[in-house]
Amino acid sequence: MAATAAIPAGAPARAAEPPLDRRRMVAFLCMVFGMFMAILDIQIVSASLNEIQAGLSASGDEIPWVQTSYLVAEVISIPLSGTLSRVLSTRWMFAISAGGFTAMSLMCATSSSIGEMIVWRAAQGFIGGGMIPTVFAAAFTIFPPSKRTIVSPMIGLVATLAPTIGPTVGGYLTDLMSWHWLFLINVVPGIFVTVSTWILVDFDEPNYGLIKSFDWAGLAFMAGFLGCLEYVLEEGPNHDWLQDEAVFTCAVICGTSALLFFWRVFTAKQPIVDLRAFSDRNFASGCVASFVLGIGLYGLTYIYPVYLARVRGYSALMIGETMFVSGLCMFATAPIAGRLSGKVDPRLMMGLGFVGFACGTWIVTGLTKDWDFYELLLPQILRGCSLMLCMIPINNIALGTLPPARMKNASGLFNLTRNLGGAVGLALINTILNDRWDLHLTRLHERFTWANTAALERLDTLQRGFDSYGSAAPGMALQAMTNTVRIQGLVMAFEDVFLALTALFLAIACAVLLIRRPNAAAGGGGGH
Repeated sequence: MAATAAIPAGAPARAAEPPLDRRRMVAFLCMVFGMFMAILDIQIVSASLNEIQAGLSASGDEIPWVQTSYLVAEVISIPLSGTLSRVLSTRWMFAISAGGFTAMSLMCATSSSIGEMIVWRAAQGFIGGGMIPTVFAAAFTIFPPSKRTIVSPMIGLVATLAPTIGPTVGGYLTDLMSWHWLFLINVVPGIFVTVSTWILVDFDEPNYGLIKSFDWAGLAFMAGFLGCLEYVLEEGPNHDWLQDEAVFTCAVICGTSALLFFWRVFTAKQPIVDLRAFSDRNFASGCVASFVLGIGLYGLTYIYPVYLARVRGYSALMIGETMFVSGLCMFATAPIAGRLSGKVDPRLMMGLGFVGFACGTWIVTGLTKDWDFYELLLPQILRGCSLMLCMIPINNIALGTLPPARMKNASGLFNLTRNLGGAVGLALINTILNDRWDLHLTRLHERFTWANTAALERLDTLQRGFDSYGSAAPGMALQAMTNTVRIQGLVMAFEDVFLALTALFLAIACAVLLIRRPNAAAGGGGGH
């Protein structure tokens, strides 16, 4: 790094680092808490969509937009945040994001129709999304390299813990109070974060001159590209992909906007997003790893509750209590991973983390319809520990060696890859789950014929159990048999999903060997 190279050979190492400013540390902690609220809000709501649907009298087709509108707006906001924070400064950018997020949370809680809720959720996602990359950028620009082993685990824990405990928190709030508190819970902490960051943050100065060269066309193309991509990935698996008119239209807009966006990025004087950060090999490698981590983070946070709800019949609260193990393991692993990040090759930590992911998903390939908390305990422990072993070195590899001038923009791109990884992962999981379920049902139906003695004996046993219902017994027995077959086909489809995830995590674990060994900076002790 340029700054490090300029130090005379005999100078002590500490001379290169300014002392840790206590005011900045407090300001940063407030920003981290704001980021925690923004990330938590995605999963806390997803666990209670049924209650929101009932409260707003929404249809089954309308209620997914409560999540989709938030995610589409957020995925546009995250890469835009780099430009906006350079224009407005970190102080203004974060205070506006936190204040707007809080105000939109209040509006969501007071919504009386599904239309209002969708509008406020989109505004909440767009305004609040800027908090996430701003925290990552601040962590790698305001703290000296020796503090990376403290700061990096902190933001890594928040970025991974918030989605993991979201279903638990959402389940408790909805069960104990009402769905309105999913949003009202943000108000008081949001006001605190807004006021404290406005008073304490003084990391940089605004550059209003950038407004004159602001690339409005690039913003429009990026919004069309990322917004429609998120919609296609969210809605495609549930609507047979391009067979649905809305998904097809958005796919066309996405493809066209993508071409125009990349053309604009490479020709505009001041592009809305600077893709030159990807010329840094460490940053590009970190983004690929972050993309796969997004699949592991959001994909597994999604698929376990789906299994517990559809196969085991768990409520949102029961699902949250079952999933809480991963969060506890993250808390326990974060300080250990932080210490290791300053002493161990980050590639080794990443490799161990992704192998841990693979071991956890491989265990679940033996899934049955009777698996419960104790059978899922070890896979969840492996997932929680692996998340922290991966997240911290990925952060350090991707952002630890970039110069401060590129940090804000690069942080937006880095966080975008994790979110897109989650969106792609959910789309793939849903597609594999639906396709393999159909395949297994077809094969099971071929075996359950009137010539199958075992099937007939099972049907007869069921029918005797329903004898007290008289003439309805044969029909009830046949329906019970059909439900058993459907559940078994679904469980087999879940096994296929976990097998595919195992292969993916093993592949990225092997690919870690291709990453160039980072210098001390990337390992948690370097500078800019």
